[in-house]
Amino acid sequence: MERWPALELASTIRHDGDGGVADDLATVEGTTRWIQERSEVPAAEPVADERLRLDLVELRQAVRALFARAVSPAPPSPADAHRLMPAEEATARLNAAATREPVAPQLDWPGEGVPAVRLLSAETDPSVRLLAALARDAINFLSGPQRTQLRSCTAPRCVRYFVKSHGRQEWCKPSCGNRARAARHYRRQRGEGGGAPS
Repeated sequence: MERWPALELASTIRHDGDGGVADDLATVEGTTRWIQERSEVPAAEPVADERLRLDLVELRQAVRALFARAVSPAPPSPADAHRLMPAEEATARLNAAATREPVAPQLDWPGEGVPAVRLLSAETDPSVRLLAALARDAINFLSGPQRTQLRSCTAPRCVRYFVKSHGRQEWCKPSCGNRARAARHYRRQRGEGGGAPS
């Protein structure tokens, strides 16, 4: 299964396991931990400061707003459905973040391997490189075929977006499916039994 750093960024808002919403980017320490857990993130010094944390939160808001647009007319994630950034503003922020790091594609073709493209950058600020890489990934995701498979998980209390990997997939992960089936069963039992037992 292909990994999308932009989808992982959007998933830094998640169900906390206790009926609430957790934010992995709520603190500088949490942001640093999230960056360090991503091997594909281009950061020479993967330590966040408050400025980088705020920039990542702003980029995440733009990505989640555009994900909400992509899943429409289905409902967006309930975590931020009531305060989504307008699509035009989200697009402008995403594009601005991507252009902060000018890159040039370079052909890499080892003697015994297959040709591949790598991006060459003269940018030395790891924070700029990180933000630009995440923005480019979001642009590639939203402009590619996987956008049509993007879904907002409909399980109770879940706030994630996910890429549907097979025709019948309704939830982002099995635990969400279990929670949704349990809630549906509970609603049926309450409806058929006439209420709570005495």
